[in-house]
Amino acid sequence: MEVIKTKDSKFTLRFAKPEDAGLVVEYMKKLGAYQKMLDKITATEEGISRILSEGKGEAIFGDYDGETVAFMYFFQNSSAFIGQTGVYIDAFYVEESMRFKGLGKIMMSFISKIALERGCQRLEWGCLDWNEPTVKFYKDLGAVGVDIMTIYRFTPDKLEANAEQF
Repeated sequence: MEVIKTKDSKFTLRFAKPEDAGLVVEYMKKLGAYQKMLDKITATEEGISRILSEGKGEAIFGDYDGETVAFMYFFQNSSAFIGQTGVYIDAFYVEESMRFKGLGKIMMSFISKIALERGCQRLEWGCLDWNEPTVKFYKDLGAVGVDIMTIYRFTPDKLEANAEQF
């Protein structure tokens, strides 16, 4: 396990391995509970392990004094609309007791560095409108909201139904 040192000597980062899938699911459930959407978290350890193994998604854990206290899940994407590649943060969570210590800022700096190292021109993520402390955190970092569109999604059953129409 490669440990990445940060400017806070007690806080280190590490990339998740497929065998960390259980911890990824645990953190997704913590995020789901915080977002009042725990019932929407259907990820399984097997599914996350497969995603990590196939390189279709990545996760970073933040450890403070050797204890995991933060988590970020992300993947690389691209846009033909603007002709750029990017990194999309799908999940980001810092334990409540560890907030306001600069750890989230360190993680955002690290993921920004990763995006640039990979030749990306942007970093994107979603945030629930009601989550005012987090919205303020992102805006304080210089992020701007893209609120000119709504994201639509096919659930697995609708995906299959639409595919059957071909």
